[in-house]
Amino acid sequence: MRLNDAIPKPGSRKRGRRLGRGISAGQGASSGKGMRGQNSRSGRSTRPGFEGGQNPLYRRLPKLKGFPLVNRKQYTTINVGQLASLSANTEVTLNSLLEAGLLTGSRGPLKILGHGELNVALRIEAAAFTQGARTKIEAAGGTCQLSVNSKQLSV
Repeated sequence: MRLNDAIPKPGSRKRGRRLGRGISAGQGASSGKGMRGQNSRSGRSTRPGFEGGQNPLYRRLPKLKGFPLVNRKQYTTINVGQLASLSANTEVTLNSLLEAGLLTGSRGPLKILGHGELNVALRIEAAAFTQGARTKIEAAGGTCQLSVNSKQLSV
């Protein structure tokens, strides 16, 4: 038998410290917690998330409505159903939609959304297309082109 073979049997437990039972016990008087202060008191020292009286993280974060994006991309949106009133093979851009009166103002680059039906073949140039809008435009015989001024390559 060697010294490293002297280990506790499986399932055995080391007994707990007997705190505050006199000087001969080794953990008498203040039970090894020092003299005074928050961490010497009985019970748990502080609750989880306590930051010493500073306004804690869970109270500093915004609640209920989610986190706003700092540099959110603003788009001028229109649905493909609104483009159905245009004549066939029309070149559709943000400026042409403003001139036609389908849009009242511009809040940023043009984005085409997929709500509604489209039966007219159109050549649409926009900054972004949703998946549904792209399939409906191409099913009607039209083309989708990403605009160059929105800093994206045309497809």
